Amino acid sequence: MLPINQGLFGGGDMTSVILNIVWMLIFFAVIIAFNQKLQLYSYQRNVEKAVVRLEELASKSKEDAINSIKRFAPEGTDLRGDISGFLEFFTIEPVSLDPFGVLKRLEHLLDVRRSRSIEFVSQVAPKGAKTERENVEAILEAATAVNYIYKVVRHFLLLGKKTKSLMIFVQLDMQLPMIMKQAEAYYNAQKTFASGKPIGDGLGPLVASKLVFGTVQKRIAEDIVYSEIEIDKRKVFTLKAEGPGGVVGKPGEAVKELVESLEGKVSRIIMVDAASKLEGETTGEIAEGVGAAIGDPGPEKYKIEEVAVKYKIPIDAIVCKMSLEEALTTIKKEIVEASDLIVEKVKKIIRERTNEGDTVIVAGIGNTMGVGQ
Repeated sequence: MLPINQGLFGGGDMTSVILNIVWMLIFFAVIIAFNQKLQLYSYQRNVEKAVVRLEELASKSKEDAINSIKRFAPEGTDLRGDISGFLEFFTIEPVSLDPFGVLKRLEHLLDVRRSRSIEFVSQVAPKGAKTERENVEAILEAATAVNYIYKVVRHFLLLGKKTKSLMIFVQLDMQLPMIMKQAEAYYNAQKTFASGKPIGDGLGPLVASKLVFGTVQKRIAEDIVYSEIEIDKRKVFTLKAEGPGGVVGKPGEAVKELVESLEGKVSRIIMVDAASKLEGETTGEIAEGVGAAIGDPGPEKYKIEEVAVKYKIPIDAIVCKMSLEEALTTIKKEIVEASDLIVEKVKKIIRERTNEGDTVIVAGIGNTMGVGQ
């Protein structure tokens, strides 16, 4: 039978056994003492790599914006300085401690922001047509988003290094996959905006266009047009943003104006929009529900809900599932195919949930870039 120390440590005298134990204790002591620092270093490296990539995206995004605007700008314009300044433009949300009138105040600020954007684009790209200037607005919005994401992540990286806070790096590292995905989506969107091609978010306007193709359209609200058609002996008012420039318009104001002009005699409001898909869901998947289907900060959605409640009008919502990147980049085949199915679904809702002689409003919500009337 082997001695105890030989059985455990492969031979040697008691001195070697003691040395082995000491080395093991030192090893575990070092691991315990430096474990947090090793973790901090690991998380910090991940965030630093992400910031390098974000800085690259922000720089490329800015250059792409300059190159897109250059052909519409007058000679001698300091585009780099002007655009660098515009990318820092911000909007302060209205105070919400007193909720009365907060949506009207928010709408006012959004209107001022939009007018400033239009004014800036007119200054730097006066040679562009209306549609081209609207697309330039979208390009600048995407570049601003990429720049903002980069600066926020860089801020927390520097703050974490300054305070040596493991928790800052842990929280940031856990969110990096989603942050990077969002930044890449906005960056890739710029190329689509520059080309003026239809995007995934244009599903709503695309459905509306297919319903009213070839009809006369009238303007009813800011950047919103509508047509009057007949489907199975029902009067249908279909509205969308006025394309093919990259605008969304004020669909809430349009729905409100339309309902009021009809004195509330509307049987149903049907809204069509793109919706964020969950992981595991298929691009182009269609879902139906109730409520105002519109990705709005609040004012436009509120107007639709307010007028619907006032006149007791049911609101149907039809959405097409897609990711953020799919919504911001060139429209996919699956989404185009889904638009045909949604057109038929809209007609089915009109047939089954309204009566002959009724009036229905169909609102195609979304960015109408590349989608004409």
